[in-house]
Amino acid sequence: MDSRFDFHTARALLVWQVELGADEAMLDAPLNRYEVPAALPKVAAVAQAPVASAAAGSAVELAQAAASAARDLEGLRAAMGAYEHCELKRGARNLVFSGGAPGARVMIIGEAPGRDEDREGRAFVGRAGQMLDRMLGAIGLSRAGGSVYIANVLPWRPPQNRDPQPEEIDMMRPFMARHVALAAPEVVVLMGDISCAAGLGKTGITKLRGHWDEAYGVPALPMFHPAYLLRHPAAKRAAWADLLALQARLRGDTA
Repeated sequence: MDSRFDFHTARALLVWQVELGADEAMLDAPLNRYEVPAALPKVAAVAQAPVASAAAGSAVELAQAAASAARDLEGLRAAMGAYEHCELKRGARNLVFSGGAPGARVMIIGEAPGRDEDREGRAFVGRAGQMLDRMLGAIGLSRAGGSVYIANVLPWRPPQNRDPQPEEIDMMRPFMARHVALAAPEVVVLMGDISCAAGLGKTGITKLRGHWDEAYGVPALPMFHPAYLLRHPAAKRAAWADLLALQARLRGDTA
């Protein structure tokens, strides 16, 4: 049986792989994962285990030290780029630092970059970003107009857009806290469960949304993530109520 593909079938398979996130060739030659490696000496394995454990345990402390040393946003970007303890960095194309205008009254905090953001190195540029722009425009805000600043809890894309792991959130939380301090917004909007986990230490966006809280030392409003709204259009009514609450806060209509 001839196993070769015609052009159209091969192209369709390649497109499917890209959609799954397999868009880079990591090795020049195939890797046989069924090959049994040579056994390592037991003494060497035991000696290495405490070192790996110690490195993992200090990752958050190193992040705190690096974040605290940053004196401005460019310094923070450089510190995040130099941070080598988050494995997500090794599979990402770009560090996605921010979008919009630093110093804006409102800071939007998302969860993590997607495929489009990873490719362009900018926050919220895909379908969810377009939805976010429409949401903000409905209450007179825009990143282009300088009224909004945007960042993500994680600056690197997780494989296949999976949810960030708790240890990844813990590592990057000090950078996010410093990011908010340097950007100095009046309020932050926590988009989605991951943002609430990092900023509030709790999850359950359905219950948290629409209720003002405090994150990173400033007033915080949890909201549904735009990507969630694209999948669940019925939730747009609740999102609109939250946008009106944000607008009222900025106008000084509420405490």
